[in-house]
Amino acid sequence: MRHATVYIDRQALRYNLNRVKQLAPHAKIVSMVKANAYGHGIKDCLAALETTDSFGVACLAEALEIRDEGYTQSITLIEGVFSQDEMPIVIEKNLECVVHHAQQIKWLLEYKTQYITQKLKVWIKLNSGMNRLGFKPDEIIEVIQQLQHQGFHCVLTMHFANADVPDHPMNQRQIDQLITIKTACAPIEISCCNSAAIFNWPELHFDYVRPGIMLYGASPFAEQNIHQLDLKPVMRFTAHIMALNTIKAGEHIGYGSLYTAKTDMTVAIVSIGYGDGYPRAFIAQNFVALGQQLFPIVGRVSMDMLAIDVTDRDIAIDTEIELWGHTRLVDEVASANGTIGYELLCRLSNRPIRKVIS
Repeated sequence: MRHATVYIDRQALRYNLNRVKQLAPHAKIVSMVKANAYGHGIKDCLAALETTDSFGVACLAEALEIRDEGYTQSITLIEGVFSQDEMPIVIEKNLECVVHHAQQIKWLLEYKTQYITQKLKVWIKLNSGMNRLGFKPDEIIEVIQQLQHQGFHCVLTMHFANADVPDHPMNQRQIDQLITIKTACAPIEISCCNSAAIFNWPELHFDYVRPGIMLYGASPFAEQNIHQLDLKPVMRFTAHIMALNTIKAGEHIGYGSLYTAKTDMTVAIVSIGYGDGYPRAFIAQNFVALGQQLFPIVGRVSMDMLAIDVTDRDIAIDTEIELWGHTRLVDEVASANGTIGYELLCRLSNRPIRKVIS
């Protein structure tokens, strides 16, 4: 039997949520569970996040999945509704949504009576430089004042483009715009801090913080790992050794013959590959872990297998190898493959077995 396995540690998830509470004790927490809880499995994670104030999702389907599981916390659709027919469902299910363009405002006003009866919040997105979604500074004040006049409970929200680089000049420009809008529209609730901003700007926690990657035990920073941030990895990804081969000096390993053995060596074949979601990129030296020891990957990762150098090591077939988790952090694997931990966590396939550790 193939033994590729993803372990989800709910205790670690609870620990990381409590870490957010320590860092932002006066703000309400909107726990981001979009993209299937960053690849961790939303149904497996909700129970560990039950003490959060709210959940954040990308779309209505994700919100309905949470409601179907019986959770009654507020849920914010951070991309809002995508069509007019979603608005009655938002109202019926007691959901909150972000508005970021004029058409969504029109839909809100058409359902004004029902919406205000439910006393749902409306999150108004400021485009302060990210240039994805939101109203520009010269138009958002009028939008907020219009909705406030109509009786909506507005939350001003913004997203940093460079929160992971605290000295980036764009940050202060975004902050200045937010404070200007906040002053003009007072009193109004504010939310602007993602995981990186929660660490970097305690003075900007305001009413709501929106932790995402930090909840799952990966770092929002390139230069700080989770141990330095006092976070715990929630996911541990493992596979087993399925074969051992002796390779002679000068022989090649894997597709493209990218790796050439410099000396005679022993290679272990591990039952994992990009078909499971492990990255195929061959950019820098990458490693897997066995206990506290690291073993280098040699050659190109295949769809179902990869090779590691176990020369002069006492390794047996069926030994469990950690792809990422406690010893080999997901952020380290991501860095070696020219990407970020977010992507590796989110793009895991459904093929590995999933087990929950409570």
